[in-house]
Amino acid sequence: MDKNSVDWAGSMTAIVTPFHADGRLDEFAFRHVVEWMLTSRVTGIVVGGCTGEFWSMTVDERKHLFKLCVDTVAGRVPVIAGTGAITLSDSIDMTRHAHTVGCAGAMVMPPYFVKLGANDIVAHFQAISDAVPLPLMAYNIPANNVNALTPAIVDRLADVSNVVALKESSFDFDTFSESLRRVRDRLLVFGPTFKFGVGGVALGCVGSVGTLHHIWGSGPTELDEAAARFDLARTAELQEQAARIWEVVRANGDNLYAVLKASMNIIGLPGGFPRSPLQPISGTHLADLKEGLRRLGLDQIMASAA
Repeated sequence: MDKNSVDWAGSMTAIVTPFHADGRLDEFAFRHVVEWMLTSRVTGIVVGGCTGEFWSMTVDERKHLFKLCVDTVAGRVPVIAGTGAITLSDSIDMTRHAHTVGCAGAMVMPPYFVKLGANDIVAHFQAISDAVPLPLMAYNIPANNVNALTPAIVDRLADVSNVVALKESSFDFDTFSESLRRVRDRLLVFGPTFKFGVGGVALGCVGSVGTLHHIWGSGPTELDEAAARFDLARTAELQEQAARIWEVVRANGDNLYAVLKASMNIIGLPGGFPRSPLQPISGTHLADLKEGLRRLGLDQIMASAA
């Protein structure tokens, strides 16, 4: 199995998991959000990733979510399940379930919290690859995970048989470009197009796995498409729009996932509630968010899509 075994490319999304106020999964809202993503022309959906608040759910809840997503998508785009866990047994269990219910792949990060060495990380991915015949996307998000997938480690992971892709979310261009240089002939590399644009594509990046589809609709898809065709002017224009959106959603220092859900609720999408320990955005922070979205015209996005 290698990067040619899958057809992953373009503008994927890491989808939120809407919850009710009491913390229960809101399945109706989740299906609605999936349909919104498909309307936004995403090329794939990552379910149960960081944006999906995987860390707040039990293994059984995460497995249920994988099947719910696969059933809702119904083959229209690839579904990639976030199966990262602290224990190898949990990660294998979820990856096996993802394979059973029809996911196209699994996105795996290194075990988190405990500081690992390079050999520990490679052995973890090798064990999952040996246990489940499913394409794997390695996930580098050191700001949340603690354990970075350095270019040297990524180089080794590219030789693990079922690892076919990398989601590079360090947001460090040196790390991104060096990983690309080392593995672009062996792995499909996804990076933050809203940040690196045409430069990333020129180095071999095949697309992005982002979050802004939730409130920007097809904007991220248009950005990826413009970068892929090396349309410098249009890419720069869309990158500027993305930067302004990020300024609004990060203005008060609130958790990104809670802000995304609040933003969705404001524009008329069922983002639902974040799950504890995250708290809903409220008070002046919510008022600021509403005003910022209004100023950008994003409060009208659902009306224009109707």
